[in-house]
Amino acid sequence: MNIMTDIEIASSVVKRDIRDIIKYLGINEEDAMLYGKYKAKIDYTKNTNSDGKLILVTAINPTPYGEGKTTVSIGLADALHKLNKKVCLALREPSEGPVFGMKGGATGGGYSQVVPMEDINLQFTGDFSAIENANNLLCAAIDNHIEKGNSLGIDKVTFRRCMDVNDRSLRNITTKYGESGFDITAASEVMALFCLANSVEDLKEKLGNIVVGYTKDNKKVYARDLKVNGAMTVILKDAFNPNLVQTLEHTPALIHGGPFANIAHGCNTVIATKTALNYSDIVVTEAGFGSDLGAEKFFDIKCRKSGLKPDCVVLVVTIKALKYNAGVSKEEINVVDTEMVKVGLNNLKIHLENMLRFNSNVVVCLNKYETDSEEEINVVREYMNLCNISFCISSAYADGSSGAIELAETVLNKLDNNNFRLLYDDNDSIYDKISKIAKTIYRSGEIEYSDLAKEKIDELQNEGFGNLPICIAKTQYSISDDPKLLNAPLGNTLHVKDVRLYNGAGFITVLTGSIMTMPGLPSNPNYEQIDYIDNKIIGLS
Repeated sequence: MNIMTDIEIASSVVKRDIRDIIKYLGINEEDAMLYGKYKAKIDYTKNTNSDGKLILVTAINPTPYGEGKTTVSIGLADALHKLNKKVCLALREPSEGPVFGMKGGATGGGYSQVVPMEDINLQFTGDFSAIENANNLLCAAIDNHIEKGNSLGIDKVTFRRCMDVNDRSLRNITTKYGESGFDITAASEVMALFCLANSVEDLKEKLGNIVVGYTKDNKKVYARDLKVNGAMTVILKDAFNPNLVQTLEHTPALIHGGPFANIAHGCNTVIATKTALNYSDIVVTEAGFGSDLGAEKFFDIKCRKSGLKPDCVVLVVTIKALKYNAGVSKEEINVVDTEMVKVGLNNLKIHLENMLRFNSNVVVCLNKYETDSEEEINVVREYMNLCNISFCISSAYADGSSGAIELAETVLNKLDNNNFRLLYDDNDSIYDKISKIAKTIYRSGEIEYSDLAKEKIDELQNEGFGNLPICIAKTQYSISDDPKLLNAPLGNTLHVKDVRLYNGAGFITVLTGSIMTMPGLPSNPNYEQIDYIDNKIIGLS
């Protein structure tokens, strides 16, 4: 049996001219900027307030087997489209770090994909390059200012360069002006604020608010002091318009912005989400990695700052992920084992409880693999029945929209009478916010702060930055900050090692455990499988 790869499936489907998708959404063609036949940027300034419904897709902790949030998101949108609902996807752009590293692309899989998948995964419309260039222009401006007399008295530079490739050798570098380093573009402050800005004018202000360094008497120096935020805005002005593409079944998809969820806030742009709501009745979006990271940040950062409120949360789970969290080895992962599925339910339980703290409308979706047995699936179904939680199975990967009809119909019945709430109050102290996230979401028993972290937190609190939300950077593989503590490590210790003020983005990043903002490449990186042969890209997934 010849099984087609993701890229072969994507290439085999006839795409519609992007102008047809523009017309379907009701967008005036003069408000779209075409990037060839299958991509366009949409003028976000035509936004109006919308009463559309917003669905968030999240998952339990990720595993090497993949949980399929994007596949489920696309399948759900296609199924809603098939049910004659006017729907639009709002997703993140893939970073080339994971594309060529370990995770691979981020355009879905099988018969549940957004296309053109090779373009989206590789350069797309150039948004990542624009963000990288704007970021590094600021770095060059800082160095130039110091070189040309340093009238601002910059004594310590804190802003870092970025690039969209995993390169561990650039984590720490020495420049002419001191110790520095690179972050991956998806973890940069420019990416974070780009995704939270509400307009180009707001983008320019946020860029100006970036803290680039400190004087000898510890006064902050801002990007606006260097008079560079205007030029940075010029670089980003076209990139700021959302990108419109389509699914294999021609459902509209806005793909815009790409911050990681383990070291950034993990959500697509506010502009794209609001634009999608403006032109459709239902929007399906997702937040990166497990709900302990992406979903918590979607609620406590993106929703807090934008006024968005999700009407339903879809929590994705797989049988393989449950067994992996229970400790089943790679060699045994496909062997039917209902007892280990039951053990792995402890991880699902934590994520389910977490989502119910934020949102009363939650649906659990099992993303079905061919290796899943009915006995194992029934273990999850029976547990959901005991919890009185709606449960669906999606086979969108293999069956496209028809494999997600049950999920779509269930979600349609969950879009009203929702009680949405945030985890903490703006006026809580920085320590209290960290504590609420750690003890409520991560189930931590204790929090250990390094001396450096305590010093920075005390300084930020005293200077009036305590009202900012918290973006915790930690491993995605565990609810704790230790990637080896799988399933449900209740009472774990959260280790806070450093704190960064992302004043432009409007939040405080808290670095925990061994997390790094510039990933490295794995032993067998994906780039080894990717090639260009006979005018075709192969190996991309």
